[in-house]
Amino acid sequence: MMPQRHFLTPSQPRKERLPDWFKVLPQTGPNYLKMQQQVEIHRLNTVCEEARCPNRWECWNAGTATFMILGDICTRSCGFCNVKFGRPTELDYQEPQRLASAVLTLGIKHVVITSVNRDELENGGAEIFAASINAIRKTTPHCTIEVLIPDFQGKRDALEIVLSARPDVLAHNMETVPRLYRTVRPQAKYYRSLEVLSWTKQSGLVTKTGMMLGLGESADEVRSVMYDLVEIGCDILTLGQYLQPTHRHLPVARFVTPDEFVQLKEEGEAIGLPHVESGPLVRSSYHAERQIKVIAEV
Repeated sequence: MMPQRHFLTPSQPRKERLPDWFKVLPQTGPNYLKMQQQVEIHRLNTVCEEARCPNRWECWNAGTATFMILGDICTRSCGFCNVKFGRPTELDYQEPQRLASAVLTLGIKHVVITSVNRDELENGGAEIFAASINAIRKTTPHCTIEVLIPDFQGKRDALEIVLSARPDVLAHNMETVPRLYRTVRPQAKYYRSLEVLSWTKQSGLVTKTGMMLGLGESADEVRSVMYDLVEIGCDILTLGQYLQPTHRHLPVARFVTPDEFVQLKEEGEAIGLPHVESGPLVRSSYHAERQIKVIAEV
């Protein structure tokens, strides 16, 4: 059995400067500029920009991006997220077709689609997810599709709308351990999120979830979540370091070392998770196109 390691609590001091392993060199290139241009032309949003993802340069230069549908205003006020919080505007029913057009123009082979929470809508915008999947399948049939969905307030009928479109991967992030939900995800519920993944797995789809580390969780709490994910048959888990977007967001309690991320990957796969993507810079859709190939080979 591997030795146990415990993370610091939020009350303990945090480092003021990022460790060396977070140094990312911003670099534009032909693919980056093409991605930027198409996002603007088709009036699309990307979580890469909204969440200030540190991997944007790498992903966009590689011709991949995570598109964010249903607008850029979220009805939830999570303590870690940099997406705008407030009252959303009306739905844009032309968005799925514009997204499909951008995917076709960019020649994307694996697309990731996520969204803000739209709790004011009966089905949370599930219809727009389904329409986006169907539009991409029609214009780019060989493109694999991954959706990173909200919990739809636990409404199974809303989830079924997305499941009926049969994305290749359905992801829903647990984000953190149960104890920290009230602070990190005040409008979410741990077991509701677990249920969304369980329902999805029962429908026969590849399931995926992600967690941020460094918010004050203990190593044992992370292991407990991993066991819960094994219990429901989750296929892919991503583990990455939480970074504070602005001074208004939750502070970083601790920077988890690369070696600890490796250890968690080994432990997760040893207890039955088919694939764990684990590292300081890992985000929900980081190397998503590779993960689907790994699962296909398992």
